[in-house]
Amino acid sequence: MARILIIEDNAANMELMTYLLKAFGHTVLSARDGAQGIDLARQERPDLIACDIQLPKVNGYEVARQLKATPELAAIPLIAVTALAMVGDREKVLAHGFDGYLTKPIDPTTFVGLLEQHLS
Repeated sequence: MARILIIEDNAANMELMTYLLKAFGHTVLSARDGAQGIDLARQERPDLIACDIQLPKVNGYEVARQLKATPELAAIPLIAVTALAMVGDREKVLAHGFDGYLTKPIDPTTFVGLLEQHLS
């Protein structure tokens, strides 16, 4: 199974995503803000990163910029999990370097499967 880093500042969202991923056998690493998420990604080299956009300290767009600019981290699938669901938001997220886009509130019946599609 995969090691998945979740970068999410909302405790309830973090708890739900962690529970679902662990239920499917994945190992979960967690960060509460973008700066901590970047540091953890560099230290742990997870198999996939699920990242909110609206984060304290460093927002998701800057997380994506820094991770994709780091050669040893650029290939890690980076999936936005965000409440930004207006017209054009998906395109903006993908244009900033994210490899996928899931909207909140997350659907517990499909969340893990949608993330797993990005694992090699």
